[in-house]
Amino acid sequence: MTPKKIAAFAIGPIGSAAFGLATLPIITWLYSADDIGRIAMLQVASSFSTLLFSLGLDQAYVREYHEAKDKTALLKATLTPGLAILTVVLGTSLLIPGALSHALFSVDSVEISWLLAACLFATFISKFLSLTLRMQERGTAFSISQILPKALTLTIIAYYYIRSFDFDFLHLIIAYTTSIVATTVILALNTRKEWLAIFHCSVDSNHQRNMLRFGVPLIMSGIAYWGLNTMDKLFLRSMSTFEELGIYTVASSFAGVAIIFQSIFSIVWAPTVYKWAAEGINNRKIDQITEYVLAAVVFLFVLAGLFSWVVSYFLPERYFQVQYLLVPCMACPLFYTLSETTVVGLGITRKSSYAMLAAVIAALVNIIGNYFLIPPYGATGAAISTAFSFWGFLVLRTELSCFVWRKIQRTKLYTSTLACLFAAIGTTIFGKAHSEIVISSWALAGIISLYFFRRELWRLYVDVRKAFSY
Repeated sequence: MTPKKIAAFAIGPIGSAAFGLATLPIITWLYSADDIGRIAMLQVASSFSTLLFSLGLDQAYVREYHEAKDKTALLKATLTPGLAILTVVLGTSLLIPGALSHALFSVDSVEISWLLAACLFATFISKFLSLTLRMQERGTAFSISQILPKALTLTIIAYYYIRSFDFDFLHLIIAYTTSIVATTVILALNTRKEWLAIFHCSVDSNHQRNMLRFGVPLIMSGIAYWGLNTMDKLFLRSMSTFEELGIYTVASSFAGVAIIFQSIFSIVWAPTVYKWAAEGINNRKIDQITEYVLAAVVFLFVLAGLFSWVVSYFLPERYFQVQYLLVPCMACPLFYTLSETTVVGLGITRKSSYAMLAAVIAALVNIIGNYFLIPPYGATGAAISTAFSFWGFLVLRTELSCFVWRKIQRTKLYTSTLACLFAAIGTTIFGKAHSEIVISSWALAGIISLYFFRRELWRLYVDVRKAFSY
């Protein structure tokens, strides 16, 4: 993928994060922490339904795309099974008035239940349509689809403010649902050639079964990863309060700086590495990218540790705790991104059951950690448990990939990430009482990291100059 194409794809995560970071402080001033906590549950439900009902076929679509002769048939084979099941489940749920709303938000509302169903349905469809743009390397169109939901949400909330609407949860979920439905419509227009052709092609049932064999283990893996990524919010929802959940959600949202890094890398990495697999693997190239990503992870931790206090100037006083939760919240996207470079052996060898094993074990660790830490420590306990679980997830994925594919050098990987983990946990525990010491420690860590990664930084500088000189 050329630098120009990478830049086109990068616009989406950067723009989405920018709109998200602009929207977040506004919402904290206009809506209660309880309502922000409920929106967090909406995001949890959206991610889970997309994960569960895709049947792992979204990942099969990415895996098979470059090798498929009929890409329209591939889209039909991967999209339609889950879409049919989701339609039946949502239709059945809506027969019980207000059931969806009560189960997720503890609010009895038929209107909110219908809005939730529309949001889940649109999110599922947009997932596959955006994958089509991604695999076709249509970076600009893909980026627009990433930015639109956040931009539209911000626009609608601004309209509420201008027209003096009530700032209640019903209007908030209307804003979120309208934005995702509108985005799905625009995605459908951008990919109309591909999905309209679905009605005129047939599916190879044997090929579809083979993709399900690849994808089904990834459902359990995906559910386990979903649990790893959202267990903190579920435990806060059940063992704490919506207010604590709201504060934690704000901290996680400010970790969007790291999510930009994760999103850009994930968008570019998966198609690229499977393309390399189809053409013949260059192991040294993969190792070099792992070194670059490791350096980026460490320096992003350092920057967060040094400047997390800045967020307190943008939030109401009741969110003062966010600045200390931000650094451990960044562990989730950063450790996950790094693990994407070390786990490639499982994808290349199609050992998807091992990916499931890593996610299940890490999710169990997170469940245990949240169970014991959230009752006494609330959002702080959730941040510590999840950060530690994601480090374990990184280690498990790396070791299993080494087992089924090839060994890589791991001493530097583990020592530097473990140091970041302990420093992040120390920040959330001691940050309020010893802020000067914590910031000084992060500054020292940054200086040491410059020396520790001096070779990677120089190689990256040379590679970037070479790439942009053409």
